[in-house]
Amino acid sequence: MRASRPHPGGHLAEHFDSLSQVCSASKYTISGRRRFYNARNTLFLAAADFTTPEIHYFWLPQILQCPKYTISGRRRFAWPRNTLFLAAVDDKAPIFAAINHPLNPIQMITHALINPRSIAVIGGSNHIHKPGGRLVKNLIEGPFTGDLYIVNPKERLIQGHPVTRSVNDLPTGIELGVLAVSAAHCTEAVRVLVEEKGVRAIIIISAGFSEESTEGAAIEREICRICTAAGVALIGPNCIGLANPHHHAVFTSPVPTLGPGGVDLISASGGVALFIIECALTKGLRFHSLWSVGNAAQTGIEEVLEYMDEHFDPSTDARIKALYIEDIRDAEKLVRHAASLVRKGCRIAAIKGGTTADGMRASAMHTGAQPTSEEEVAAIFRRAGIVRCYSREELIAVACAFALPRPQGKSFAVVTHAGGAGVILTDALVRCGMKVPAYRGAMADELKARLLPGASVANPIDILGTGSAADFGLAIDYADQHFPETDAIAVIFGSIGLGKITAAVDVILEKMQTCSKPIYPILPSVLNTAEEIAHFVRHGGITFPDEVTLAQALGRMASL
Repeated sequence: MRASRPHPGGHLAEHFDSLSQVCSASKYTISGRRRFYNARNTLFLAAADFTTPEIHYFWLPQILQCPKYTISGRRRFAWPRNTLFLAAVDDKAPIFAAINHPLNPIQMITHALINPRSIAVIGGSNHIHKPGGRLVKNLIEGPFTGDLYIVNPKERLIQGHPVTRSVNDLPTGIELGVLAVSAAHCTEAVRVLVEEKGVRAIIIISAGFSEESTEGAAIEREICRICTAAGVALIGPNCIGLANPHHHAVFTSPVPTLGPGGVDLISASGGVALFIIECALTKGLRFHSLWSVGNAAQTGIEEVLEYMDEHFDPSTDARIKALYIEDIRDAEKLVRHAASLVRKGCRIAAIKGGTTADGMRASAMHTGAQPTSEEEVAAIFRRAGIVRCYSREELIAVACAFALPRPQGKSFAVVTHAGGAGVILTDALVRCGMKVPAYRGAMADELKARLLPGASVANPIDILGTGSAADFGLAIDYADQHFPETDAIAVIFGSIGLGKITAAVDVILEKMQTCSKPIYPILPSVLNTAEEIAHFVRHGGITFPDEVTLAQALGRMASL
């Protein structure tokens, strides 16, 4: 804490270098975190958008008369970054000491963003291979059933829809505006949409903002100021958009079928999000929503988690969250809401990009992210209950494991028709903290007698390469019903290219529904059995292409 200085009126004010110092001063109560406890010695917080640390003194009437400040306790904070806190000690007269401290915004996500009744696309086009055209196409072909407006000064009809020539010509009352125009044209478009047309949510897919230049950063700050001051939700800029069961306001493809039981994917990078979706769909992973936050001028991953936490509905909301993070702007908010979601039955996995020196430089250029060390990330994720991943494949594998029933213990049966793959999986499971107990006794002998000569039942249970789908199902049944030391079953079935394995795939689908223990399928023959894997996925199956990837995902789950 800095030394106290006399206020121009003669009273003393205390100066703080950080919010934590303010919070540790026991005589203060922090408004905006909890309600005022008493009339005197109360800390008031006011927000202002300063770019450099400054100290200011104000009388309360001066604050109330200054429109650039928002007084917490009267109304909520409205500025996302470089926030000025004003501490007021109510002894004999109000005295304010100001400090500069970054503050993330209040919860701005609204119903107009999630489930709008009307959407305006600024910069829509007939070229479906350009962002504005693909965006319109996705909205038309998706679940959105409200009113769609398209703004383009050069077209009269876009993809069968009439066109409005200018933002100024749009009707009032539109709920969501999606911008696919250059950064230079975004500020005025946002101003008209928000201040004149009453739009309640904005998505900006355009690039060219803080990630590119100081001029772009200034445009981004002004857009954020306009939106936040009006209580309007802002996603982006520099993102691919937002897709959920109500609308597909994204300009990329594929757009998966979104619905209950899927994964909420929240990403700082639109490209990474798309790569995750493409790979995950081939494995049977389903999605509930896609949030691409881009530069996160107003709404970042922390705010999305906050919204999901505070509005969580166990009957409809996704219980699996997959995150790609570049900038942790508010670690406490991230920890608080992630941990709360975990307590509500959700499971969260995340990649944190930009933890090495070169990675920090790359992420700063990509989204303007601030550096966070490896040690800080590990501590934050541990407190939040987040499973940390280091690659897209690992994130997908953990999400797939999350999507299957959770085992009650760590003992696995391994059922395979390829002995070598069973050995690899056994080693990997043990290295990752699991157990593969040996099966002996009457039940093991009985199973061996019912399989082909040469089959092994000691665990792994190897039915041999010539074993049938019926043999495979029998081995799974024994692992499920007759070996009580088993908590879960990992099954491996591939092909050497001499025939279809549809019957074996159908056995796995059936056993996943009827067995009392969770089954983790590994279908490694991604070329020879591509048709059968697609059949498996179409019928609701989730598969892992590699046994070690599965074991590592299970190990990460068990480490929490």
